[in-house]
Amino acid sequence: MAISRNRRGERGSEDYWPGFVDAMSALLLVFIFLLSVFMIGQFFLSQQLSGRDTVLNRLNQQIAELTELLALEKANVSDLEATVSNLQFDLGEANDERQRLQGLLDNRSGAIEDADGRISTLQSQLEGEKQVSARALAQVELLNQQISALRRQIAVLEDALEASEERDRESQTKIADLGKRLNVALAQRVQELSRYRSDFFGRLREILAQRSDIEVVGDRFVFQSEVLFSTGADQVNEAGKAQLDILADAINELEQQIPEEIEWVLRVDGHTDARPLSGTGRLRNNWELSAARAISVVQYLIQRGVAPERLVAAGFGEFQPLEDGNTPEAYARNRRIELKLTQR
Repeated sequence: MAISRNRRGERGSEDYWPGFVDAMSALLLVFIFLLSVFMIGQFFLSQQLSGRDTVLNRLNQQIAELTELLALEKANVSDLEATVSNLQFDLGEANDERQRLQGLLDNRSGAIEDADGRISTLQSQLEGEKQVSARALAQVELLNQQISALRRQIAVLEDALEASEERDRESQTKIADLGKRLNVALAQRVQELSRYRSDFFGRLREILAQRSDIEVVGDRFVFQSEVLFSTGADQVNEAGKAQLDILADAINELEQQIPEEIEWVLRVDGHTDARPLSGTGRLRNNWELSAARAISVVQYLIQRGVAPERLVAAGFGEFQPLEDGNTPEAYARNRRIELKLTQR
């Protein structure tokens, strides 16, 4: 009996397994079917989503294009608004110009009326001017005749002027020739005076050669003031008179030798040193002292027979020194009387 129960038990287990397998197979088939359906659904869903993306991209592109077109339209609208503003401004200016021109036209109308009146007046004046012009033409004809006569007279005068200019050219030639001759003569006189000056100074050198306080500087004969004057004095002292006597004799001898046509003079120049005068004497400064000494020399030479017209006195004060400096030697050299034989 135990064996029979085991056999029934084994048969019972074998009866369950095929059903389980069938159930699992059916379940697997259902799962595969559902999975296939899901996959197919996903495929169709992905296709639909892909189509929607394409449409969405196309719509985005269209939106972008519409945005650009809208921007362009806005720019065009701004330009049109600016153009309208400019046209309105131009229209306003055109209206103003039209009003101004209308005003001018109104004024011109009045001016035209005034011009008509003036034209009438001018026409009347023109008639009068024509009459005056006729009289003027007659006067012009008379003036032309007078001008012709004047031209003939001018031609005669021009001929006379040419003849006079020819005579003037001849005179100028003669004057130039005389000028050349005069210059030659003057040069000869200057040369002669230079020769007499050399002879005069040469004679004085011979006479006064032993004196160291008398010298020749250039074309001047120089006496130290101490030779002729005492200190501060303007009158020639006795020792100076002796020297001037020699000078007067030489001048008188020279005057006999120089021809009368040579205009010569002996210029006597007085010079002092730079020290101011002391005391309250008659002479106030070195100018007066130098001039007074030169005049004293001239007056003494006149007393000794020298012609006054051959003498000139000049004072230079301390302003033309021979030697700069403030030493006693420089002062002594600058105090002097200079003699110069020159032309008048």
